[in-house]
Amino acid sequence: MTLAEPGTIDVLIVDDDPLVRAGLTLMLGGAPDVRVVAEAGDGNEVGPLIGAHSPDVVLMDIRMPVMDGLAATEALRGLDNAPEVIVLTTFDADDHVLRALRAGAAGFLLKDTPPDEIVAAIRKVAAGDPVISPAVTRRLIARAVAATDQDLRCANARKRLALLNDREREVAAAVGDGQSNAEIGDTLYLSVPTIKAHVSRILTKLNLNNRVQIALLVHDAGSTDH
Repeated sequence: MTLAEPGTIDVLIVDDDPLVRAGLTLMLGGAPDVRVVAEAGDGNEVGPLIGAHSPDVVLMDIRMPVMDGLAATEALRGLDNAPEVIVLTTFDADDHVLRALRAGAAGFLLKDTPPDEIVAAIRKVAAGDPVISPAVTRRLIARAVAATDQDLRCANARKRLALLNDREREVAAAVGDGQSNAEIGDTLYLSVPTIKAHVSRILTKLNLNNRVQIALLVHDAGSTDH
């Protein structure tokens, strides 16, 4: 193997599909400042290859048969002078993205990312700049917004349920569980007319129209166990 020119970025490709590895190697061969120094077909091969070749960047697949790319990323990021990792995958599930980023990956790209963008991502990551594909970024933003909305709904629901007394909260929780008035009465040792009266007061206090709205409010509060 020839020595790299100054400023060359050495890359290790990790993917269990030989055709993918070959395609990436061919693609990266067109970039004058990028050199593929080794390939691996599974995550458990990464450690020895890093020791032998000291790559600057690892292109890491997620799904591999023995050690997946997320576990391999977590392991190699614990090494001294660990290379940067770009997770390159066909899967953009939120939990994969978040686990990869928590593991220390500097980039997350989908395999349908155009070749020039993959090369650009390698350059950016080698320079210390994190890279996430636009499609994945949009998913993360949507997830963050959804989480924020959920947190707000939860806080507001709990604030409203706090307006009820202890017995009313018990009845509301039971409504949230889908129990009928008779079932709630049996559970709380109260008569059906008494349960109906509690439900009526809950609707009035919380300015709700029906039992479904009570159940949704209890759900938004995060638990039916009050």
